[in-house]
Amino acid sequence: MAFENPTRVQIKGILEKSTTVAVVGLSDNPERVSYMVSEAMQAKGYTIIPVNPNADTILGQKSYASLKDIPVPVDIVNVFRRSEYTPPVAEEAVAIGAKTFWLQLGIASEEAAAIAAAGGLEVIMDRCIKVEDSILLPGGKPKSLL
Repeated sequence: MAFENPTRVQIKGILEKSTTVAVVGLSDNPERVSYMVSEAMQAKGYTIIPVNPNADTILGQKSYASLKDIPVPVDIVNVFRRSEYTPPVAEEAVAIGAKTFWLQLGIASEEAAAIAAAGGLEVIMDRCIKVEDSILLPGGKPKSLL
């Protein structure tokens, strides 16, 4: 059976209840899409945790080499890596108990989706978290969750 993303209503619910987003492949280059998307999400009130072994800090936050190094619970693992590199990221997302595994626009992997789903995570593929948040929560996150 082919993977299907959650409905927009379900995605809105995921975004409303999520506060912490670990961004795998977050670049420290302000001209990269991963940086711009994460900066916008940070401005909307999400806690952004960079996952990039080649940077110490990004967007004013400590960067971690892997998901397993993050010392706090993670709601969404947002992935900016090529599709073929996502299955091991899905395994790590399951291992740390993340709630949602989100592959950015242009990224899809049935294998990674199956790993994450089998581990109990919600899975979203080939969608931009910033675009979805802007459409579904245009006024920002509910204040009670910030």
